[in-house]
Amino acid sequence: MGYMIGELVEEFDVTARTIRFYEERGLISPDRNARTRVYDERDRVRLRLILRGKRLGFDLEEVREMLSLYELDDGEARQLEHCIEVGRDKIAALERQREDVEATLADLRGFERRFIELLREKRDEPPAVSGTPGVLRDERRQ
Repeated sequence: MGYMIGELVEEFDVTARTIRFYEERGLISPDRNARTRVYDERDRVRLRLILRGKRLGFDLEEVREMLSLYELDDGEARQLEHCIEVGRDKIAALERQREDVEATLADLRGFERRFIELLREKRDEPPAVSGTPGVLRDERRQ
């Protein structure tokens, strides 16, 4: 059974340009019927895997490598082993990113509390003398 590009666009909610991009990169290989691209079931499955990989944060080279492993003898097992390994690396990277984001949020919340405190102090004080560093001066007192 063959699929037209419009059918894949609708099924996967991507643009025709996206599908052609993956074709240009050699990730899918439709047949040609005159000027019309005809995608087979293999292309459809590969497109699904490409989009899933992209959604999970894999770059196209990582996706290409995973797809190419399937073509080898015992490729499915190798592909699964490789996916587990690459997936674990992604998990570790995301956990590091989450830690960085949490630390940044904690810093920003601390700054916000300090700035609110400074603003309250400023509202109770007479206006500052021009040229006084204000927040920087108060930050150094901590």
